[in-house]
Amino acid sequence: MSKDHVTAIRNRLFISFGVAWVSYALTYFLRKPLGIIKTDLEHDLNFSKFQLGLFDTALLLPYALIQTFFGSVGDKYGSRRTFGYGLIGSGIAMITFGWWSDYRLFLLLLFFNGAFQSLCWAAAGKGLGAWVTDAQRNSVFGLFGTCPFAGGIIGTALAVYIQGKDGWRLVHFQPSIFCIVAGFAVLFSFREPSELNMIVPGKDTASKGTDLRTKMTPMELCRLPMVKEIAAGVFCLKVVRYAIYLWLPLYLKQELNYSKSDAGLFSTMFDIGGVAGSATIGFVLKRFFNNEGCVGAGAETLLSAGTLLLFLAFAQSGVTMNSILMLLTGALNCGADIILCKLFEKSQTINISLCFQAVPFLSKSAKWMVVMPAVQ
Repeated sequence: MSKDHVTAIRNRLFISFGVAWVSYALTYFLRKPLGIIKTDLEHDLNFSKFQLGLFDTALLLPYALIQTFFGSVGDKYGSRRTFGYGLIGSGIAMITFGWWSDYRLFLLLLFFNGAFQSLCWAAAGKGLGAWVTDAQRNSVFGLFGTCPFAGGIIGTALAVYIQGKDGWRLVHFQPSIFCIVAGFAVLFSFREPSELNMIVPGKDTASKGTDLRTKMTPMELCRLPMVKEIAAGVFCLKVVRYAIYLWLPLYLKQELNYSKSDAGLFSTMFDIGGVAGSATIGFVLKRFFNNEGCVGAGAETLLSAGTLLLFLAFAQSGVTMNSILMLLTGALNCGADIILCKLFEKSQTINISLCFQAVPFLSKSAKWMVVMPAVQ
């Protein structure tokens, strides 16, 4: 393998990583604002909390169902087109969100947003993974896993800024433009080695696993060892995460009398904790749990429940205490999530792509269940 070829492979990896990281982070620019503007929607348009909860369902239900039952679309059309057109479609769906006041139209736009975003994560991972050698996989995808949290932090800050400066009706406009531009960037630059007639050295093929995946139904995948148990754990973690994403700002404003901007910015504490939890999970497993993933995930899940209960118990104690407890909750919740997903990589009998096809069948549906608190 010539030095020029190795350099070209490395450069393509850097380009693909940068494009994928930024582009997927931008999807959170169109998810997080919904939680920020719920106070405005309730006040200006007189929507009930149940109606606000159905917005979450409209966004996340198609996300879960399409990812689960139509994941083969990404294999058919390729990661570049799936990712790129998903970003463009999501941006187009939300660019006019603030122009309307009709409840049913809001539901429809959120539905299309969730549908277009549903295959972006898998497509981004597949396209990036095509350039990553087996030796690089853990480090590259560990860094790539920070983009949802970074997108959540920056997206929340941008939404709060636009909300305060221009009002809630423009909160989705700029992020939609960013997503559309990112979609075109993906279409032009997020190419796989096969599209460029290049071969990545030190990379094993997984064609057999891919062929097997396409022949198995979601229910058959759920019968694979450990899939149901791990999916159930991820299910619970996702319920907590998306409830915080979509309802914490409203809770802070109405129950703790935070201002709209303070409530929105405070919700980033969970994401900041998530970055810390994801970045340190390897050290935590090695130092405290002897690299036992199941034990570590169970312990972190229990601790995250404890810190969340403490947050509720000491909610009136002030911003400092609330910040510490929400940071810990984010670190423990997201750390446990990373552990559970990585458990599949240690299996020598199950291809990882099979497992990530099955886990959404049980866990992604947790995202649209965040409507439940609003029913009460």
